[in-house]
Amino acid sequence: MLTLIIVSVIVSAALIVGAVWGVYGKLPKQVEGFIIALAGGALIASVMSELVTPSIEEAGLLWAVLGVGIGAAVFTGVDYLIDEKWNSSSGGGLLAAISLDGIPENLALGVALIGAGPKEVAALAGSILLSNLPEAAGGAKQMRDGDMSKKKILLLWSATAGILSVAAIGGNLLLEGAPDEALGVIRCIAAGAVVASLATEVFPQAFREDHHMTGIAVSLGLILSVLLSSLSG
Repeated sequence: MLTLIIVSVIVSAALIVGAVWGVYGKLPKQVEGFIIALAGGALIASVMSELVTPSIEEAGLLWAVLGVGIGAAVFTGVDYLIDEKWNSSSGGGLLAAISLDGIPENLALGVALIGAGPKEVAALAGSILLSNLPEAAGGAKQMRDGDMSKKKILLLWSATAGILSVAAIGGNLLLEGAPDEALGVIRCIAAGAVVASLATEVFPQAFREDHHMTGIAVSLGLILSVLLSSLSG
């Protein structure tokens, strides 16, 4: 239980640190874009190795495919509605991305900790942390540029961090006795939402800010994810 709390708090706290970075930090756009692309590369590799591949073994290929499709469709639909109602340039899109993919993502993180030691979830937790930090920084910066108060920005991201921590703990406690097939579908829904958020929010932002080095950064992120995955071997 202590491991679960520590991991979930660290992963979610990255949102608060990222928001502080976005509100008060002044890194060059190229550097921010590189970091965002690197984190996205790490997360997309981790999604495959830690969520999709195990889910195919647990739930079967059909349910895994359906889960990924559902997750991507739900994220895309909600993201579209938010863009229409609350322009993503204000940071709402990234906040929605992290909230929507983060809930099933952190549920999956909690599930992954069932009966497992910390090293076995190091790849997923590390990749989520690396992704949350620059995503929150980018969203908070856009909110700041949109004249939202610094206090409100930090409160929004802190509340999101709290919700995601609860999701991780809830996933561990409530789904401990769930069938492997159900856990596999949950992981794939999380994977679909993550991939959709990377495609619509993370990589486009990275490309806008540092398009010359985006490919290299994503490749380095993939390598980093592989190194993190090796910890569970």
